Amino acid sequence: MADDASVPADPPHPARRRPSRRAVTLVSVPLVALVVMSYVGDALAPTLVDTHPLLLMTLNARNRNLALVTNQVAPLPFYGVGTLRLLISDPLFFLLGYWYGDAAVSWMERRTRTWGTLMRSIEQGFGKAAYPLIFIAPNNFICLFAGAAGMPIGAFFVVNLAGTAFRLWLIRKFGEAFDRPLNDIVDWIGRNRLILLVLSVALVCLSLVLEARKGETEIGSLTRLDDELEEELDEAEAGADAGADAAEAEAGEPEDRR
Repeated sequence: MADDASVPADPPHPARRRPSRRAVTLVSVPLVALVVMSYVGDALAPTLVDTHPLLLMTLNARNRNLALVTNQVAPLPFYGVGTLRLLISDPLFFLLGYWYGDAAVSWMERRTRTWGTLMRSIEQGFGKAAYPLIFIAPNNFICLFAGAAGMPIGAFFVVNLAGTAFRLWLIRKFGEAFDRPLNDIVDWIGRNRLILLVLSVALVCLSLVLEARKGETEIGSLTRLDDELEEELDEAEAGADAGADAAEAEAGEPEDRR
């Protein structure tokens, strides 16, 4: 992690402390539930968008879902449910980063290989732009970076909450500005509900099949979260020990042999 005066950027390597398996389970179980909810929300979106908009927000608060339902939901439940659904996974990934440090970053990198290079690029500049990144894009790996970098938890929550509220406000304003086009889209979805429902369920099933063919699904990885993170941590500690041994051997090597 890049150095920064306001965000500690060098967590003790490779982790601050090993959490108990029970603690990791208390993190992994809600994460699995949230992933399942997202899949269900994606699959059922065509039938929920105009009939149960709050339920759709609860299942999957994607930007497109929020934009489609914003004009159907009163401000208080829109901001309340939207904030809760968008924030609920963030402290869990923050904890994983805090507990496992660079080992958690390596684990996340392996889970999202397509984004691995991008993740490392973001990680290198995280210390210099930690607060703006948390405000603008508090996704899973940004929250994990925040924990691994040692960002104060109070600052993390304040910036994350402010960014989430601002995001919902922007979507609300977008909905007000494009009220008629959005309503037309929702009406069109309602008229073609059955075919769109079949297509959305098929796409979700296809994405799960493709994940399985690659060797591991997101749900499968999360159910083995404790084992996978422990393996990453063991590898990191082994690498650190090997590096220390090599440095010690080099330091003790006679001058005439260097």
